[in-house]
Amino acid sequence: MYKKGMPIKFLMAMMAITITFSGCSMLKSNDGSADANAYEKIQKQLMGMKSYQSEATVKYISNKNTNEYETLQQCKITGEYRIEVTGPENVRGNITLSDGETICQFNPNVSGKIAVGSKDSPKRSEIFLTSFVKNYLNSKEVSLEVSNFGEGRATILEASVPGSHPYLTNEKLWVDNETYKPLQLIIYDPDGAERLVVTYKTFEYNPKLDDDLFKIPTTD
Repeated sequence: MYKKGMPIKFLMAMMAITITFSGCSMLKSNDGSADANAYEKIQKQLMGMKSYQSEATVKYISNKNTNEYETLQQCKITGEYRIEVTGPENVRGNITLSDGETICQFNPNVSGKIAVGSKDSPKRSEIFLTSFVKNYLNSKEVSLEVSNFGEGRATILEASVPGSHPYLTNEKLWVDNETYKPLQLIIYDPDGAERLVVTYKTFEYNPKLDDDLFKIPTTD
């Protein structure tokens, strides 16, 4: 994840350079002019993203089973985030939040101990769009193409996942060419199998997120 103190303007400038000099040459499309124009708008949205809010389905896929959750994600590019599980019913209300330094897990509807720590897990942090943007900037090799998605067209950006996690090595982000909003994020293992799938049902760029939203609750 992005760490506090890292200059946002520097990261966004680097993203612009990466896209300008490597992205356009890799754009594959039957309608190059329309897709290139959409890509410019997508670039502008990602570069201007300071926060986002999304209702998203998150699917974790292992060798033995698949677990799927409905979530509400609220994130800032500076590292703060709040993710609330809204389904299935047996885990509804579980919340994980970070103020950018400390991570907390709790359920406000159930009395019990709050788990607090300072180290995030890749399986959680990589589901955020803010992580993808950072990974895309830092990847030595990135790719860009356009394809059909449902009834529309989508630009696909690909990046490497940093670290040595055995099941999370690279990722692809599909972004709608009409709305410029993300549609789906998939993270793959070294064999190309899907391990994490985030499907965005709703997405809002730069909502106003109050700082209190990411405040770590105190324990008695």
